[in-house]
Amino acid sequence: MFDTPAILIVGPAWVGDMVMAQSLFKVLKREHPGVAIDVLAPLWSDGLLRRMPEVRNPIAHSIQHGQWAWRERLQMGKQLRSHCYQQAIVLPNSWKSALIPFWANIPRRTGYRGEYRYGLLNDIRDLTKWLLPQTVEQFVALGLPPGDPRIGKQYPKPLLSPGNVELALQRLHLKRPTQPLLALCPGAEYGPAKCWPLEYYAIVAKQKIADGWEVWIFGSDKDAAIGKRIATLVNGDQNEGSTAETSCVNLCGQTTLPEAVDLMSLATTIVTNDSGLMHVAAALDKPLIALYGSSDPRKTPPLKSDAQILHLGLNCSPCFQRTCPLKHLKCLREIRPERVLEKI
Repeated sequence: MFDTPAILIVGPAWVGDMVMAQSLFKVLKREHPGVAIDVLAPLWSDGLLRRMPEVRNPIAHSIQHGQWAWRERLQMGKQLRSHCYQQAIVLPNSWKSALIPFWANIPRRTGYRGEYRYGLLNDIRDLTKWLLPQTVEQFVALGLPPGDPRIGKQYPKPLLSPGNVELALQRLHLKRPTQPLLALCPGAEYGPAKCWPLEYYAIVAKQKIADGWEVWIFGSDKDAAIGKRIATLVNGDQNEGSTAETSCVNLCGQTTLPEAVDLMSLATTIVTNDSGLMHVAAALDKPLIALYGSSDPRKTPPLKSDAQILHLGLNCSPCFQRTCPLKHLKCLREIRPERVLEKI
């Protein structure tokens, strides 16, 4: 069972970073034909990883971000010894993230210098961020030999393979769209400083519905209130008995992550904040409009060459804060709905 050369990836804790990690998986497959790639990652990522054909096995764990979980990490390390991995690549920079490959006795353990990981890692790389400003470039570089001239050059883009869309439609009692479908992703796990105003999303949704489109809103259970408010702003003023009351459908918190991936593959266009679902949309190769406020599109852009990015580049941005420190959120409020409608 374990005769195939294999590499263990310790995956990141965020949806967008996990999508970007697929570029590394593609490079490893290119550089080592026949290699098997397993990914040790949080439980939520299982369905996402199963939509990446480069991954042999997702290995799920329930360790929370930042949690010590010494006993669980030790037990997992011991269990993985029988898999006979030749190499582990540790994508997070924390000390804790390097413990499981060390306890698994994996002979080569690769990652960036950080948090005193000497000994836990034995293939330690120095990260020069001005040479590798993008997160995806930093991931891909770990799959190449140190000093390789291809580091920081072109890399393969993530490309997700949707699952059975009909199953998701059936479970959620949705009909396959018969009109153009606009997908809205108004949430951002990091915080409200990444979120375009919900009333702007509602304006865009109303206009596209008037143009004959359908609108679906995607997000996690944390985005349910935002999605509900947008749907209410859009649907609330329709006449009683209207057959269009479900033209704007709030799916926030209703889908699993893999179901969101599958259903977003039906979209004609996707409008999104800088979020994990933005990276999902790019990896589905869908027409995409990405809205940036507190973050920097030079560091974590959507990995799609024709994605349309709206970013004002104000003097106060990017601040990388969870909430606007100046209390005005001009970096997003001054991106007017009309600009997004023009892009669509």
